[in-house]
Amino acid sequence: MWAICKKELRQFFSSLTGYIAIIVFLLLTGLFLFVFPDTNLLDYGYATLEQFFEQAPWILLLLIPAITMRSFADEFRSGTFEILRTRPLRNLQIVNGKYAGAFIVVLISLLPTFIYVYTVHALSLQSGIDTGRTIGSYIGLLFLAAVFTAIGICCSSMTNNAVVAFLIAAFVCFIMYSGFNAISRIPAFAAGADYYIEMLGIDFHYRSVSRGVLDTRDIIYFFSLIILFLVITTRNLAKR
Repeated sequence: MWAICKKELRQFFSSLTGYIAIIVFLLLTGLFLFVFPDTNLLDYGYATLEQFFEQAPWILLLLIPAITMRSFADEFRSGTFEILRTRPLRNLQIVNGKYAGAFIVVLISLLPTFIYVYTVHALSLQSGIDTGRTIGSYIGLLFLAAVFTAIGICCSSMTNNAVVAFLIAAFVCFIMYSGFNAISRIPAFAAGADYYIEMLGIDFHYRSVSRGVLDTRDIIYFFSLIILFLVITTRNLAKR
């Protein structure tokens, strides 16, 4: 598993693609936080990273599929997957190795954002940033990124075309993040089913964790989605 993980990391950072993906993420979040007028923290008047945690999922919704789209698609296209299968590795180990490698890249992308925490705290004139809520929001963001990574890996195992894998992953991430929330607002579900439909979406649980309270139901939800998509990925490999 760790050999596969290291191989993924080497491939990702062996070209400019990996560095560009991370730079684009940091550039976009920086622009939203300190430049764009509607989300500018300097004009907001409060020491909070709320704008960052609202915008980050939408950026990760495109960034993570870009990171994972070649995980299996390029292996299938180039024929190296058959060589990979000759090694003493089970499908589950291959999937876990690919997943770990992609998730580590996502973590590397998120690490520099701690500079925003220090910056906002230093600019605060009174009590500083809300540490508890910020930690909770980062935990929620990590769970969200972990689910998006599992979705991206799963979609990459469905095709040998990296672009198609990216599009499918971005669409599934969008539906899982905000699709159920949109469906719950349909008037036909206003009688009480809207709450339960909204609970199926990632956004509901992400906002719950971001409040700074770790609910067991939210943790079970995130881990269930990760396991579900990794199991689907393993089955896709078994079919090949």
